[in-house]
Amino acid sequence: MRSADDHLIKLARRVVEPMGYELVGARFHRQGNQGGLVRVYIDHPAGIKIEDCTAVSRQLGALLDVEDPIPGHYYLEVSSPGLDRPLLALDHFQRFAGKRSRLRLTEKLMDRRRYEGVLLGVQGDVVLIEVDGEQCAIPFQLIDTAHLVAEF
Repeated sequence: MRSADDHLIKLARRVVEPMGYELVGARFHRQGNQGGLVRVYIDHPAGIKIEDCTAVSRQLGALLDVEDPIPGHYYLEVSSPGLDRPLLALDHFQRFAGKRSRLRLTEKLMDRRRYEGVLLGVQGDVVLIEVDGEQCAIPFQLIDTAHLVAEF
């Protein structure tokens, strides 16, 4: 995870958790030379409604205005993780063991950057995933993006 994301997570946690929500994660996505997008995912056992996202957005937006962690212009987006929930922290991979997921790596590992299969859990800093009947061990630091695959 990038250091800008680490700082955003610390700031978001100061707002989200006291409001009674789980902070799933926060990421900064640069969008050309024009700034970027701060994306924050929240969850709650009762689910997330638009009113929840609005309340968190107002509180978090005020904190980000004061702390100013990202130079330049950016948009703030607060949402639920959705059916294709992003996996942003190592403990997410353990929590969702047994679920189908899709991973994209920052560089090739075993001649590929994309993996889709069933999460098996975590060993240290390594994510275990079964792909086409074979267990693959992927270092967490190589994972660029990861999501659950929505199954109906």
